[in-house]
Amino acid sequence: MGKKVLVIGGGGRCHAIVDALSRSPQVEKVYAAPGNAGIASQAECVPISVSDIDALLAFARENGIDLTVVGPEGPLAAGIVDRFRAEGLRIFGPTQSATRIESSKEFAKDLMSRHGVPTASYRTFSDFGEALGYVKSGPVPVVIKYDGLAAGKGVVVALTYAEAEDALRDMLLDECFGQGRVVIEEFLNGPEFSFMCLVNGRKLYPLAIARDHKRAFDNDRGPNTGGMGAYSPVPFVTDEIRETALRTILRPVADAMVEEGVPFTGVLYGGLILHNGVPKVIEFNARFGDPETEVVLPRLESDFYALLDAAVDGRDFETEWSELTTLGIVMAAKGYPGKYDKGYVVRGLENAGKVYHMGTVEKEGKILTAGGRVLMPVASAPTLAEARAEAMKAVNAIDCSGLFFRNDIGAREA
Repeated sequence: MGKKVLVIGGGGRCHAIVDALSRSPQVEKVYAAPGNAGIASQAECVPISVSDIDALLAFARENGIDLTVVGPEGPLAAGIVDRFRAEGLRIFGPTQSATRIESSKEFAKDLMSRHGVPTASYRTFSDFGEALGYVKSGPVPVVIKYDGLAAGKGVVVALTYAEAEDALRDMLLDECFGQGRVVIEEFLNGPEFSFMCLVNGRKLYPLAIARDHKRAFDNDRGPNTGGMGAYSPVPFVTDEIRETALRTILRPVADAMVEEGVPFTGVLYGGLILHNGVPKVIEFNARFGDPETEVVLPRLESDFYALLDAAVDGRDFETEWSELTTLGIVMAAKGYPGKYDKGYVVRGLENAGKVYHMGTVEKEGKILTAGGRVLMPVASAPTLAEARAEAMKAVNAIDCSGLFFRNDIGAREA
């Protein structure tokens, strides 16, 4: 009998996970909860919210699910892994306490400080006046982060004191992400990259390096978003830099969590920066990155189910990767990451090659926009420049008046 897998989530990252699982000869059936219009072509979508842990647990038990894979951070922070494990169900992801590496910036920074992991200097505040005084006593730019989960939008790189004050007012006084604290960090300058590792305690399974583009508009302008495009591999990340990041950042953090009684199992995502040639940590996430997953998993030539299965058990597994470059461009709703409209008809998908759906629904045979980030066409080619050209062709094949995209994903390095 083939394996049954449940993927929790409904965005582009989950579409890429479903796509990779569907290539596994071991997998007979993939379910997605709740999924989206694109995922529905490769998995059976079930209308269960990612936050309804009781219903997800019941579904996994009643349908004989062999492995559950969690996409977004919300269910992880709510303790879904603890609940599934308590019922004897196999699930890939960190416990609620280990998820604090993402759900609390303060927890992550304090852990790195205690264990000598290279990152920006920082202070944590809950009082607006104290935070503002601290910012004004130092230089700008300065980085201000909401301590909790904020769907990839709780980080402001303030270029002026006025921008810093606005960010602090939003987070501490207006509580735009909810009641919480802020972490104020020194600004690190340099190219950024994403390094994800599957982890089980002290055992690491490194994935391919990727680069995300966070700003909404061309030339890295506009507000931070959940990500407007990505590519993998990354030319400036040499084998030496990758090994340094593994040795000085990813392994020490995994070891530290074991030593501090919160062993990590799942995806440890390092958002890193090459500062004066040395990799340092910008942030950690406790799950697959989005949109990085959409360009990393297409390059995986190994059996993805076998890799996840090995990671859950802590068994050895050697991954094999394509030499091709994969690049993806996010098509987002006009107005994102602020207010935006939904319900625009999407046409031309049949001419765009591989397209991961991030926020879509199907109604009366039509694909409609249903989120901030909507689609991500991806293309693979021998060089970054060729992959970029193919991805741009795919984007231009899609017709939807309610969407915008960046024209320069990967252009600087291509």
